[in-house]
Amino acid sequence: MRIDRQQAFSGTMASDIDAAALEAYLAGHVAGFAGPLEVERFKGGQSNPTYKLTARGSCYVLRRKPFGKLLPSAHAIEREYRVTAALAEAGFPVARPLHLCTDESVIGAAFYVMEHAAGRVFWEPHAPGLSGDGRAKLFGSLNATIASLHRFDPATLGLSDFGRPAGYVARQIRRWSEQYRASETETIPEMDRLIAWLPGACPADPEPAIVHGDFRLDNCIIHPTEPRVIAVLDWELSTIGDPLADFTYHLMQWFMPLSETGAGVGSLLGHEHEPGLPAIHDYAADYCRRTGRDGISHLPVYMAYNFFRLAAILQGILGRVRDGTAANAEAAVMAQQVRPLAATAWRFAREAGA
Repeated sequence: MRIDRQQAFSGTMASDIDAAALEAYLAGHVAGFAGPLEVERFKGGQSNPTYKLTARGSCYVLRRKPFGKLLPSAHAIEREYRVTAALAEAGFPVARPLHLCTDESVIGAAFYVMEHAAGRVFWEPHAPGLSGDGRAKLFGSLNATIASLHRFDPATLGLSDFGRPAGYVARQIRRWSEQYRASETETIPEMDRLIAWLPGACPADPEPAIVHGDFRLDNCIIHPTEPRVIAVLDWELSTIGDPLADFTYHLMQWFMPLSETGAGVGSLLGHEHEPGLPAIHDYAADYCRRTGRDGISHLPVYMAYNFFRLAAILQGILGRVRDGTAANAEAAVMAQQVRPLAATAWRFAREAGA
């Protein structure tokens, strides 16, 4: 049965955290906060459960680590808090973070609270409902936003120690190979081949930048009436690294395998001729112009790496289903994309000479 992604992932549902305990804590730690507190859980999101907090007419958003057993180094909300605080100060579009709580006794897991950015979320990457002009402007805003992120000097933001830029892609391959093995539930030959081939295919390191790690339309809040990004969400995977790896991850939506159920990650396949949707080579050229690049070399290697990485991320979700810690009711269905993603990654690897 095919789901309606916009309906399935939009809106809220009942909360699973202790609102009374949270209200008492926030009253003493967030300036201007006053109960009574209403807590609702957003339907969307896979990694770190996210909640809408309403208190005396003011809205906030809470992100917490999942309850239960977690993979090593995953769900790094402390890093989310730090990078978004720095970017908010620099004027980049994020929801400004207000407070980080690492005391798990409050609600059962570490969490942070941020401002609520009121706007729209498009769960389909072709942004249904927009005019051709609106769609073109929205993609222009997405492109300008990620280019702006990659132009920041990490040291200027106070983030010079936020990651180790040298060998970023190689470390990512190693990390996600390990995470994949830790959550593996079945043998996927393409993943085994990629784990063997990718370490020897890494491109040379470009000038490092702050990278988001999961930049796509459904991780952005769009202005309520205008086709522009007002907040980029989900910074769990951010670090200092290879901006081309980050941008080519964003390009995956043009090649994303279609999901029979409609769950998983959205795709532009079948929507290439939507009015206002840029062709991928034009979109990449716009990014290069904005960041002062001549082009993107080793594109097939980057695409193989990114599809492998996303397959490993979704396999981690399947592992959390197995362990009972998945954050979303559609998690098991989403994880069915692991095999198609691995096949797509291997197709790009073959294009790159594997």
